[in-house]
Amino acid sequence: MPEQETLDAAREDLAEGKSPSTAAGEFVRQEIDHVREGKHGVKNTKQAIAIGLSEARRAGVPIGDNPNRKSSKKSTRKRAKTAKRGAKKTSAKRSTAAKKALKRQPRKGATKKALSRQAKSSARKRGPAKRSAAAKKAARTRAKTSGRKTARKSSGAKRAKRSRR
Repeated sequence: MPEQETLDAAREDLAEGKSPSTAAGEFVRQEIDHVREGKHGVKNTKQAIAIGLSEARRAGVPIGDNPNRKSSKKSTRKRAKTAKRGAKKTSAKRSTAAKKALKRQPRKGATKKALSRQAKSSARKRGPAKRSAAAKKAARTRAKTSGRKTARKSSGAKRAKRSRR
């Protein structure tokens, strides 16, 4: 079950018009934090991301399936959809077994180094054009937000000076 803070942050992101993947990032961050706190472990960074994304889907964030995966047959998708509707609650035995298995996993998948390696490898797969576009977009948004912060800082400093007089 995701924490209330995470749900609120994701809802806020969606309300601000940010993409669903940004909202889902909140759940991934929470999962990484859980591993770092020692609540459970993960085999690798991808597993932590997968857990976070599945939590986001359960919470109602409209993320699609993995676009890199080959799509299954129409009949299989239809069967899966109907199975999902009538899905039974996971038995206590199975859920405790799953939790125990996660707790046995190592914690290295959530280290700064592992996350960095994962980000770099996935960026490499995207190709140079997409990487360049992402960097340009990041620079644009960074310029917007950093300008706001400095403006806020300077106005705050001015107010503080006035109040001291």
